[in-house]
Amino acid sequence: MIEVDGGQKSGSGTILRLSVAFAAISGQPLHIYNIRHNRPNPGLRPQHLEAVLTAAKLCNAHVEGAALNSREIIFKPGNIRGGSFEAEIGTAGSISMLIMTVLPICLFAEDPVYMRISKGGTDVSGAPTINYMRHVFLPVLRRMGVNANIIVQRYGYYPKGMGEVILTVQPCKELKHLLLENFGNIKAIQGVSLCTFLADRRVAERQAAAAKKHLRENGYTVDIQTVNDMSNPLQKGSSIVLWAETDSGAILGADAIGEINKTSEAVGMEAAEKLLAELSSKATVDTHLADMLVPYIALAEGKSAYLTRNFSDHLETNIWLAEKFLNVKFKVERKNELYRVEKED
Repeated sequence: MIEVDGGQKSGSGTILRLSVAFAAISGQPLHIYNIRHNRPNPGLRPQHLEAVLTAAKLCNAHVEGAALNSREIIFKPGNIRGGSFEAEIGTAGSISMLIMTVLPICLFAEDPVYMRISKGGTDVSGAPTINYMRHVFLPVLRRMGVNANIIVQRYGYYPKGMGEVILTVQPCKELKHLLLENFGNIKAIQGVSLCTFLADRRVAERQAAAAKKHLRENGYTVDIQTVNDMSNPLQKGSSIVLWAETDSGAILGADAIGEINKTSEAVGMEAAEKLLAELSSKATVDTHLADMLVPYIALAEGKSAYLTRNFSDHLETNIWLAEKFLNVKFKVERKNELYRVEKED
């Protein structure tokens, strides 16, 4: 049985989510304790509990200690099966984070997976927006042979959530390696500026205009689609995601979320500033994608490598867990102003 101290490294829910995913894939029983030890409300919150329970459904796992606020669970996985599944978060907890738990597991299922994830947040602070997942995360994974799709049925925001998405995944028994060591030249910069039940205030248009203006002032042109969404009358909200594609195959993204007392212009400007920081660094993956890719390159055959501008707590944590569960070796080295992350062959 693999023992994991959830208070190590970032001490966040990332340790729980990734440990459960690796346990399911590797077939190794897991005992994790001190769950979310470094967070203000430690233990399992609704979104973490649902992630554990959904992972358990996928691999027919026996689970002990899976209850709200629990700081310790035992997870004994079985065979990963495909089919249709339902996951219901019940708060504004992040749907994207639940997807990050289950997607690696789904790749090793016996049959395709169809999963409806409901009553959660698609665009909430502290997590990638659902459109970042659709336009940055999944397109990069497709280069590794991942065939997955996210369809948004209903956007959801803090505090009520009530968002809903459909995740479909085709099994992929062997992931391809990923080599992104050259930034190249920018081919295009695109974006999606979204608001739900805020069309009367032109929120999507104002976010997009501010982002375009800031990028144009820095020498970049961008094509941003505006979406005036009407899918969720129970919870108004907004977000914007921007991404740049280069001729070397890199995709770098940045997003921002609307909040009370935060102008639409500030939201657009925030996303643009984040993207500019990535582009000026000449990294090949953005700060958030750098840690999100670790499970996939750990599971892929051969050497993978990419460049990122920040060696974050989450990146360090994900590497630590990949090495612990999968008997792989990573090397991180400073290369000028960037960090080169390599999974050794």
